[in-house]
Amino acid sequence: MQRRYDQFNNKRRIKKLEDGDLENCSELAKQIRYGGNPEHKMNPGDFGLTPPSGRRPGKSLCDDVKITSRADALECLKEGLRKGMISDRFEGPWPQNIWSVTKEGYPVEAQLENRETGTYHGYPIPGSDPFAAEVVKRWNTQND
Repeated sequence: MQRRYDQFNNKRRIKKLEDGDLENCSELAKQIRYGGNPEHKMNPGDFGLTPPSGRRPGKSLCDDVKITSRADALECLKEGLRKGMISDRFEGPWPQNIWSVTKEGYPVEAQLENRETGTYHGYPIPGSDPFAAEVVKRWNTQND
């Protein structure tokens, strides 16, 4: 996979959880939606998405980390939210980013795309991004 940029977003921060945060995250997990982005899918039709007119070099593919359906993506998103793997930036009640780790151990990132509906799109975090190691480390130490 070709990397799009030489630098990654260094403003990303996993929120330090406070009292009540996990309960709030569990409630949000009941309402969250997955919209998806066809540029991150080898077979976007499996997600109910229209294929893009052309591939964009450097886009990470969900297929590479074994997320091959909308249901897989939504469950991964919900699990990250339930574990409190959220950013310290919010749009209304919704965190700007949610991080998760797949069953196979791949770190993934989701971005809020619609604050009115709580809809996100997600993608694998490239191994070359130093934040990938931080996500896995926090995932392994976060309360279940």
